[in-house]
Amino acid sequence: MAIFKYKARSSDGTIVAGLVEAPESGTATRLLHDKKLFIINVSEVREGINIASLLARFKRVGFGDVVTFTRQLSTMVTAGLSLPEALTILRSQTSNRAFAHVLMDMEHHIVGGGNLADALAKHGDQFSNIYISLVRAGESSGTIDTVLERLADSMESQREFRSKVTGALVYPIIILIGMVAVVAVMMIVVIPKLNDLYRDFDIELPITTRILIAVSNTAVRWWPLVIAGGVGLWIGFAKWRKTPVGEFLVDSFILKLPLFGDLIKKITLVEFTRTMAMLITSGIHILEALRILKDSLGNVLYRNAIDELAKKVEKGFPLGETFAQYQIFPPIVAQMIKVGEETGKLDDALLKLSKYFQSESEHLVKGLTTAIEPIIMVVLGLGVGFIVISIITPIYSLTSQIK
Repeated sequence: MAIFKYKARSSDGTIVAGLVEAPESGTATRLLHDKKLFIINVSEVREGINIASLLARFKRVGFGDVVTFTRQLSTMVTAGLSLPEALTILRSQTSNRAFAHVLMDMEHHIVGGGNLADALAKHGDQFSNIYISLVRAGESSGTIDTVLERLADSMESQREFRSKVTGALVYPIIILIGMVAVVAVMMIVVIPKLNDLYRDFDIELPITTRILIAVSNTAVRWWPLVIAGGVGLWIGFAKWRKTPVGEFLVDSFILKLPLFGDLIKKITLVEFTRTMAMLITSGIHILEALRILKDSLGNVLYRNAIDELAKKVEKGFPLGETFAQYQIFPPIVAQMIKVGEETGKLDDALLKLSKYFQSESEHLVKGLTTAIEPIIMVVLGLGVGFIVISIITPIYSLTSQIK
């Protein structure tokens, strides 16, 4: 399929320009005539290979790009612009060349007679199954503008929540990186020089100093093997982590961690309840919504629970009572879903649950940050104290002998 650039006049006399995908120029002309356009110019676009286009293939499309795209597309569709026109404008505005190529391909697909959901499905790496399913439901019901607006609101809330969690953990991560850097410099630069000094004076070293020197010698002499071993262990763990047994054991361990486990549970429940509310509001059946949600959850314990839930709901069991059978979901989830089922406002109940879990998560993040900082300082102090004592003790013994 070739890409043709066109300039035409609409039935009301407005000059329009854009791109159309077709096997040859005659087909492109017929497609434009079918859209009631009077053609002024049609020419094939030949995209040359250059450094910028090659670099664009390696650039990733971030979550922020998709959030901004969704909000802008929602605004344009609500204002009455057609999808091809909106995509053309968004493509010209984005600074991410990789995303510009995605938007161009979507535009060609839609101009060629396809729908937005299928165009999104061609780029499943950038758009999740939930995103595509919601758009498909909106197109089927004729409420694509409403669906896009809800998607934009949800994704902006999700981005803000992620930003809060990430921002709260920045300081502890910086401290840990600094601590590792200081220890590495001590082991690679400082300790070997002191070891030469101790060897020249032939003094008996305490056990802590001998341990420090042994670690330093290993790091200096065998650093290629240490790095290779570390990388090998990481790759092996990553592969084992993807196996059913490894995934189950690791995810179970994560959820049992004292503070982080509870935070992971809350974050998972925020995403689950918010997304399920959107799916139900968009007219997707509960059973289908559960199946879509299962693939989006990162923890295998929740995926297994949702899979079993879907099977029981398919057999006719009430949703609220089914949730109550799984301890991985807090009792408030089952209670609120029961209320939503009884009142016929399940989506509202799920949205309230989402806001509740988000508030709980934010409080937990603040408490976690407050607890982590003194722990890091204590660990840092113990580490530095161990290194200082190991270095100072032999020097003190040496000066005592000289006196």
